[in-house]
Amino acid sequence: MRRAGRELLSLALIDARNHTLHLLSLYEQVLGTATLAVPRQEGIEPPVWLAGHIGWFAEWWIARNTQRAFGADCPVRPTRLASIEPQADAWWDPSQIAWEERWSPDLPDLAQTKAYLLDTLESTLELLEHAVETDTGLYFYRLALFHEDMLGEQLVVMAQTLGLPLGIEQAPAAVVRGPLVLPATAWELGVPDVGFAFAQERGVLPVEVPEFEIDAQPVTWNQYVEFVDDGGYDREDLWHPEGLEWLERQAEGRRGPRHVVQIGAARHGTGGSVLQQRFGRTVRAAGNHSAVHLAWWEADAWARWAGRRLATEVEWEIAAHTAVRRGFRWADVHEWTAGTLKPWPGFRVDPWSCGSAFDPQAVFGQAHVLRGASLATRARLRSPKRRGFAMPQCDDGFFGFRTCAY
Repeated sequence: MRRAGRELLSLALIDARNHTLHLLSLYEQVLGTATLAVPRQEGIEPPVWLAGHIGWFAEWWIARNTQRAFGADCPVRPTRLASIEPQADAWWDPSQIAWEERWSPDLPDLAQTKAYLLDTLESTLELLEHAVETDTGLYFYRLALFHEDMLGEQLVVMAQTLGLPLGIEQAPAAVVRGPLVLPATAWELGVPDVGFAFAQERGVLPVEVPEFEIDAQPVTWNQYVEFVDDGGYDREDLWHPEGLEWLERQAEGRRGPRHVVQIGAARHGTGGSVLQQRFGRTVRAAGNHSAVHLAWWEADAWARWAGRRLATEVEWEIAAHTAVRRGFRWADVHEWTAGTLKPWPGFRVDPWSCGSAFDPQAVFGQAHVLRGASLATRARLRSPKRRGFAMPQCDDGFFGFRTCAY
């Protein structure tokens, strides 16, 4: 999809909008009201506002953007036309409406928002028919597609945070395999200027990588329970100082990942018992499922406890490209990697992320890189090249990790 032409993009944009509307209908069924009212808490956006923002984003960068033909070279503040909705910017531009104000009853209701979503999709598709079929000409259409897919995943993450039963099921747990040894190799991180790439993926960094041993799958619940049983949350020597500060700030003495209700000691060689809240239901996690909803600090502490280290993103990427047939599994959870987010040679800002919540420049050297995908990631966003990121304390997403030998 990063190189999709007009015809495939048109179908994908329709699919993405249908998926957004489907998620909204699931919220409506679960909440029992068209207002989709949810509590105001950290990490949560009002679902109706978020849906309106999806439509606004596409219109802002496509239909209203008179310089969209410049693609990634478009100015951050191009000349813009008026919206089909006179109040669109006041309602859905995150730079104009504060987070607290997004719960206002004066904002558009679900019916109005759906109408706006349909109108903006129609204008996007009409303009796409006449777009120049080059990477530059299709840049903003691909961007709008992936942006909607990312916010669709955000809607699923929010449902998990709020305990809403959307009917989303985990895939059956796969067979756990032993670590893999991969030979020394030369590798290039980054995406050349072909097709679409997010800003943090741009540029190319050649790397010489020595032989390494890497887990075939993310760390499982059975493995994580052993860490808890061994007092991992009480051993200061295992925690980075900032991680220890984060742990001490957690309510009620955190002793397991987010959404874990009970995490028990391993017994009779069968692994541990983990009860977790999954979309509002308390369920027993399968021992060979990937441990999930972990902050980077927890992943780092587990690796220290195990005498291992978090995989670097280049090791992860090499394995994802070369070792899948040997059992390397990577689409269970977004995976924390060892390093912080840094630009690669050739990095350049793009017009949309500058100043937004997805602005990599704002968090260079602080956020940690995430690789992989989760049960909520649309298939077209699942790429071994995709480079996500989050601050180390983030644990609301479907985040796990894997390790390497020293």
